[in-house]
Amino acid sequence: MRFLSLLWQFTWTQILCCIFPAIIFLSLAFSKYLDIPFIPRYDLLLIICIIAQLLLIKFGLETWDELKVIMLFHVIGLVLEIYKIQMGSWAYPEDAYTKILGVPLYSGFMYSSVASYICQAWKRFDLTVKNWPKSNYVIILCAAIYLNFFTHHYIWDLRYILIIAVLILFLRTVVSFTVGDKRLRMPLSLSFLLIAFFIWVAENIASFFGAWYYPDQEVTWQLVGFGKITSWYLLIIISIMIIAELKFLKKDLQEDSKKPPIHD
Repeated sequence: MRFLSLLWQFTWTQILCCIFPAIIFLSLAFSKYLDIPFIPRYDLLLIICIIAQLLLIKFGLETWDELKVIMLFHVIGLVLEIYKIQMGSWAYPEDAYTKILGVPLYSGFMYSSVASYICQAWKRFDLTVKNWPKSNYVIILCAAIYLNFFTHHYIWDLRYILIIAVLILFLRTVVSFTVGDKRLRMPLSLSFLLIAFFIWVAENIASFFGAWYYPDQEVTWQLVGFGKITSWYLLIIISIMIIAELKFLKKDLQEDSKKPPIHD
């Protein structure tokens, strides 16, 4: 019974963390079967995402600082989407007024929803990280991972080398979190993998409802390859590293502001 109670509390907290992603996926599902005159589906999804973000702020489920981080990921994701569309990696088949170079603006919210989940999980589970690597190493690795998403179309795909680098850099890094009245911990690299797997599941759901399609899904839908989990693994790492570094920076600034001034 104790285990079942903790499992339920963990599951319920995860559901609360997924409010914004859930809104997006429910909107994808329902909008596939709606036909609203004069509003293309992708534009409707953009409107829903914007309203959802405003409501999350209004009801205190997200802060303005968290919104800034979330919108940063919107931009990061949108830039990556535009590039990948031009390379033929996937496509958005439907028309929309709010498309930039073939990419609907709502797509950036699918990336920012990941950041929203991480921000929510950080505060709802009271996350703490032990043995976080030096910031310089984290920033270099983060930049290398993001760059590889662009360069692997022209040179070798270094994702497996980068994954090994992640495992080495975060070998001693442990994340602690609270479920109910119990404090739990796990290797941070394992949490990367678990989140990546569930995003891969969500990606299959999204492509099934026509959010986008890969070349092999153009005629008929089929399961997204397991290899995409490695891509999400690396993208999740970027998300968590950026959010963690910003939180550490904010904490340092707050501590510095509390220090008494030094007089000559």
